[in-house]
Amino acid sequence: MPSTAVETPAAPPPTTSHARRWSGVGWGFLGKLALMMIVNAFGIAAILSAVNAEAWGILVALVVLLVVADFVYFTKRSVPLKYILPGLIFLLVFQLFTMAYTAYVAFTNYGTGHNLSQEQAVDAILIQNEKKVDGSPTFPLTIIEARGELGFAIVDEGVAKVGTVEQPLEERPDATIADGKVTAVPGYEVIPVTKIYTDQALQAQVVVLRVPVSEDADEGSIRTADGTTGAIYQSTIVWDEEAQTMTDVVTGTVYHADQSTGSFVADDGSTLNVGWHVVIGFQNFTRAITDPNYSEPLLKVTAWTFGFAILTVLSSFFVGLVLAIIFNDDRIRGRKVWRTLFILPYAFPAFMSALLWKGMLNPEYGIINKWFFFGQDIQWLGDPWLARFSVLAVNLWLSYPYWFLVCTGALQALSTETIEASKIDGAGATRQFRSITLPLLLISTAPLAIASFAFNFNNFTIIWMLTGGGPPMVDSSTGLGYTDILISAIYRISGVQGGKADYGLASALSILVFIIVGTISAIAFRQTKKLEEF
Repeated sequence: MPSTAVETPAAPPPTTSHARRWSGVGWGFLGKLALMMIVNAFGIAAILSAVNAEAWGILVALVVLLVVADFVYFTKRSVPLKYILPGLIFLLVFQLFTMAYTAYVAFTNYGTGHNLSQEQAVDAILIQNEKKVDGSPTFPLTIIEARGELGFAIVDEGVAKVGTVEQPLEERPDATIADGKVTAVPGYEVIPVTKIYTDQALQAQVVVLRVPVSEDADEGSIRTADGTTGAIYQSTIVWDEEAQTMTDVVTGTVYHADQSTGSFVADDGSTLNVGWHVVIGFQNFTRAITDPNYSEPLLKVTAWTFGFAILTVLSSFFVGLVLAIIFNDDRIRGRKVWRTLFILPYAFPAFMSALLWKGMLNPEYGIINKWFFFGQDIQWLGDPWLARFSVLAVNLWLSYPYWFLVCTGALQALSTETIEASKIDGAGATRQFRSITLPLLLISTAPLAIASFAFNFNNFTIIWMLTGGGPPMVDSSTGLGYTDILISAIYRISGVQGGKADYGLASALSILVFIIVGTISAIAFRQTKKLEEF
């Protein structure tokens, strides 16, 4: 009798990841090894850079990330992390770190006059107040360079001395002296005077270069004005690290280090022009309201920001919806051609369109005044209200094609049965639109309207390219303009474009904008859920 036992199929051999497989020529493992070598090479280079910059926080973060990367990709554990680790690192570096650093800056006085640490501020004050010592001899001087670092070589009583910013002057018997000047120094390259006179960038470096006379800072430093002779300069400010005071030896004024403001303050309230950054709590958040220089202009900017964002969304949605309804009618001939023409503004880059409109609205040579207003001198971008109207009009021209496309798609997706049923019930065109078409349309377009509001709330491009935030508020010293919105005001306050910078206040305003947009978006999204119950 034949056996009825069923043979169990053999279990498939265990599979091995391509990255760990050594079968064949082992390309999977070699490829992973090569990639990790590149990652480690860049990581070690970044770590060494952090050490040189004494950025200890960044150093710790780099070491941790490199160790984690090596552990994840050279172990069989944590397989999901092998796929998501690059994304997590980018999220950590470009999102979380940026947000955390912005929040930190918002609580500091970081800005013009407070860009340095206290140690760096002390050095800057001492350098800025250096003056030539009365009766100081003049030394024949030669500019030298080694490994990209400039230095001085002088002749002092027939002896050659060489020094750099970091290395005080020291005697160099091996240097060559001819005609009373140093002509060669082993290990250094002598820079000809003609090169200094013809290279403005090099000339600027030489003028600010200072080489300490000795290890004792009180003996001053060598400086030069013409690149051929040098003299001893000493600071008129004396730093007492133990007492934390800076004393002006000329006037006798004593400045005390005030850690609450990051400044050196005298008894009469005067301060030195260089300070350091310190944590000041919520002062930047309250300053936007309590400081009269900022409160009124920022209130106008905030009101205009809401008005600009709301009016832009409403006007562009209305125009886009009307055009979509018109060109969704089968009785219109050439609808494809018309639709193509109407979405053309959407195809142009926004900043190019803004610059184009800026030229057309120019009161002197713009075609708007010449063609449509008989050459009248209408200051479209020079009058506060006309400038705001121009911004809204140009942004409408840029935005309505988007809503035209969205509404066209939404209208074509509506159920014809519902509309036909309403016709049978005797509903007219107005009633159909008000009770059926528009509510159904809002279900799909309301989330996009919220996103459009958030986008226009921070629509920096159209403002900056068209008006530059102007015309300026003549009664304000902040430099803000009548068409500035919050994001352009933040850009102006941050000082990125030049002038006085206030990174702390700009960061605080950025956080407030984030809270405003996030809160409004959250509330609006909750309200849109009611439309789905329709």
